[in-house]
Amino acid sequence: MTHRSDRRRPDVTTVELVGGVEALHLELHDPDGRWADVYLEHRARIRAALAAVDAGVEHIGSTSVPGLAAKPIVDIVVTVDDITAEEDYLDALLAAGYELRVREPGHRLVRTPARDVHVHLYERDDPAVGEYLLLRDHLRADADDRALYESTKRSLLSRRWDDMNAYADAKTDVILAIKARAREARGR
Repeated sequence: MTHRSDRRRPDVTTVELVGGVEALHLELHDPDGRWADVYLEHRARIRAALAAVDAGVEHIGSTSVPGLAAKPIVDIVVTVDDITAEEDYLDALLAAGYELRVREPGHRLVRTPARDVHVHLYERDDPAVGEYLLLRDHLRADADDRALYESTKRSLLSRRWDDMNAYADAKTDVILAIKARAREARGR
């Protein structure tokens, strides 16, 4: 098993956005039980593609929270032992029909050609993974924070966004407050 301290090569140091910035239209959809089915379908596809790799696969993001309105994009996080060993996972995911969208320090993103499934790749011990799961689990359990998060997204989506990252950045303060309450609820 490879750990951060004994990587075979250094990670990338810049953000590569394959295809450049994309103009997009964002809208929230009512909760859809099919999102869980889409996740399960892609989890099986990812596990088949990465059969030779010890990879974790989790449904994250708003589509992973029953009862929460969301952009109709299913987010999945996949953990691998060494993010720099792209030959262990990237070619297999590309062969399985995903397209590379982002390569940045500690993170890769592949997605479906239809852009309806985003697969985020991190190393197993990356703190970002725990943060995704903390938010997901708290929103699944706390109706008040789930409503706050949804109303924040609805408010932000009333504006025009040229880039998904700018929209995501605008939610940061609310997400940090929700995660602080999640930590408090967990007693840490």
